[in-house]
Amino acid sequence: MKRIFFYFMLIALMFFMVACSGGTESETNSSINEDGELEGDIVFWHSFTQGPRYDYMQDAADAFMEEHPGVTIEIESFAWPEFYTKWTTGLTSGQVPDVSTALPSHVVEMIDVDAITPLNDVIDDIGRDRFNEASLLEGTEDGNNYSIPIYSHAQVMWYRKDLLDEVNLDVPETWDELYEAAVKISESTDAYGLSVPMGAGDMAATRFLNFYVRSAGETLITEDGKANLTSPTAIEGINYWVKMYEATSPSSSVNYDVLDQANLFYQGDTAFDFNSGFHIGGVETNSPDLLDEIDAAPIPKINANDESNGIETSNIPLVVWENSDHPDIAKAFIESLYETEGYIDFLHSVPVGMLPALTDISEEEAYLDNETIMKFSDALDVISEEAEEGTAIGMENGPTIEAGLITSQGIIENMFQEIVVSGVSVEEAAKNAEEELNRIFDLY
Repeated sequence: MKRIFFYFMLIALMFFMVACSGGTESETNSSINEDGELEGDIVFWHSFTQGPRYDYMQDAADAFMEEHPGVTIEIESFAWPEFYTKWTTGLTSGQVPDVSTALPSHVVEMIDVDAITPLNDVIDDIGRDRFNEASLLEGTEDGNNYSIPIYSHAQVMWYRKDLLDEVNLDVPETWDELYEAAVKISESTDAYGLSVPMGAGDMAATRFLNFYVRSAGETLITEDGKANLTSPTAIEGINYWVKMYEATSPSSSVNYDVLDQANLFYQGDTAFDFNSGFHIGGVETNSPDLLDEIDAAPIPKINANDESNGIETSNIPLVVWENSDHPDIAKAFIESLYETEGYIDFLHSVPVGMLPALTDISEEEAYLDNETIMKFSDALDVISEEAEEGTAIGMENGPTIEAGLITSQGIIENMFQEIVVSGVSVEEAAKNAEEELNRIFDLY
């Protein structure tokens, strides 16, 4: 419920700020000095906390400052869980950046409290037709684009080729085939077939249930903004993951978060997992000898001949904050991040993990000329196709506050824990969780 408390604090603060501000746009600090050059200090928050992505963003800021000597860019980095608390509490105290990364669910809340400013001009300058329309829609309200995607990735099924060969099975295409393969591998090898994460306070179990429900053409949030946990398909999905947990998963995964889950695959302890192309780097770092044994496939279907449905795509955006004294500097800095050569370098910091937000970059020879991209070209094709069709969880019908709530409150995770730990029936636990989510939705 902490998230809801923040939300009402933010609304109160924004009304206070509007009432107390006596300035107008013309009274804010000018970012153009007497020589016609950009001048001013901005703060950039991002969630690329380590490795090449962190280094790239510092290098990009340094290059921008060298080109614009009157500009200073101060960078602060926060992990995603910390970032939400940082911006919500920061907004109440007036301590927010000029520009930052965000998550799509954050953007919806930021729009709702007038915390960020439209970026239509930035998108138009870069080239609106270069972006996937769906990725822009996630940050759009009343014709204004409040966010701009810097990269995309999508959830797919990762598998161990060697373990499938060991049990003489093909890559699963349906949920039933995945269950059978996971059970056989669990019984015949030293690896778990598939871990099912249910850790409270995370979104991993919500993600797994969404895979099943979306593959059947349904959504966890209905068109009228209600939670869908008790439809026959949703109940079937809950039962499926409980059955998988009991048959193939380490018992400790009842408390796993996304990182715990990923680490099992990185270390070679599971045959299957669901994640994006970031899994390649995780395996390379932890078990480089297994790098030749992993590959990606589409998320399974109910029936092999079912139509493909977009499952889960993440379009990671940048935003400019309404409080900024220098929005023109913030926007100019954002635009600089999309210049072709530098942008490709950024994508290559996590090859296959970060897909271009600019569709034309996908065909650039300089982008494709990368050892990991060439090695995992088939996986890249799978991920790219999934990315084009999917949305953020709960945003299948457009950007909504409910989408952020269903992934942040841990209610579906608690539902699974009640079932596997406390013995509550699937139907009762699902009904209780659905009612709890709808009560929270109604507060908005």
